[in-house]
Amino acid sequence: MAQENAAFSPVSEEPPRRRGRQRYVEKDGRCNVQQGNVRETYRYLTDLFTTLVDLQWRLSLLFFVLAYALTWLFFGAIWWLIAYGRGDLEHLEDTAWTPCVNNLNGFVAAFLFSIETETTIGYGHRVITDQCPEGIVLLLLQAILGSMVNAFMVGCMFVKISQPNKRAATLVFSSHAVVSLRDGRLCLMFRVGDLRSSHIVEASIRAKLIRSRQTLEGEFIPLHQTDLSVGFDTGDDRLFLVSPLVISHEIDAASPFWEASRRALERDDFEIVVILEGMVEATGMTCQARSSYLVDEVLWGHRFTSVLTLEDGFYEVDYASFHETFEVPTPSCSARELAEAAARLDAHLYWSIPSRLDEKVEEEGAGEGAGGGDGADKEQNGCLPPPESESKV
Repeated sequence: MAQENAAFSPVSEEPPRRRGRQRYVEKDGRCNVQQGNVRETYRYLTDLFTTLVDLQWRLSLLFFVLAYALTWLFFGAIWWLIAYGRGDLEHLEDTAWTPCVNNLNGFVAAFLFSIETETTIGYGHRVITDQCPEGIVLLLLQAILGSMVNAFMVGCMFVKISQPNKRAATLVFSSHAVVSLRDGRLCLMFRVGDLRSSHIVEASIRAKLIRSRQTLEGEFIPLHQTDLSVGFDTGDDRLFLVSPLVISHEIDAASPFWEASRRALERDDFEIVVILEGMVEATGMTCQARSSYLVDEVLWGHRFTSVLTLEDGFYEVDYASFHETFEVPTPSCSARELAEAAARLDAHLYWSIPSRLDEKVEEEGAGEGAGGGDGADKEQNGCLPPPESESKV
């Protein structure tokens, strides 16, 4: 029993620290990718609405002001040219003269009349007359184009204000991911939570493994993406995110971590990107929150501290302990080796007659004994399944 407990005790030696990997996705969800040498910039203008919505706020406000100011100046200049071309500016004191626009005596007056026309203020001091057909056509044109500018710019500002990006700021991920046993199987786990009382509807979770890969033909893929199953087949990826949940990826034969032991995991170089999607209950708009975990942020042999307590008539979530973990007995071998050790143990316990597996185990033990004990048995190296009392913690 002492050997079994020793096999499950976390290794006290700290792994050697390496230079930090360049993140593909930052902890706050920003994608650390910049588009360079984009020569077909005209494509941004074909989707001008999305381009304006994606601009920074200071640029959006600048474009908003310029759109109205330049429109007013443009039509104000045309009103002044009409007045100048008809000779209205030369007959300001002539009461018998019928101008295109009453009381338009210069460019400033034309600019103010342009603002009154487009914004439909209508102070009544400057009024277009029926003796100016070109002015009537310009009035119709400015009214139509002004309405289009209003609809476009107000729509851009409304969409930008109501974007659900800020809603993702109240969706939190644990600062570390952990690897430990759950129901006797190694699992990679992380925690998600929602700080708001208004919930995310139809929430779903995904996880991607990002690391370099080389194909059999020699092609090098620097940022190869591999899906990590978090319950898609069973529906566990669809969340009822009322309180913090621990998302689990079972390390089975289909997992890319199937043959990764604790030592191998610490020497590996990868990034795990987690994506939480759902609809904002208040607006119905789709929201997406992202985070990532590097190798140094995956803690082997840890489990998350419980944050949910039962109070008088309600459940309380303590977010002060949201990121806290504690050490638990966990095998340091890979999930494949753990499964093989469990199969051998089941064979010894439940098989009533000797079998080839028993003979193989005995031969391996005899060979290691003859070799002078060069290496300990896998069961003594941390691959023994957990004792019954510890597996139910």
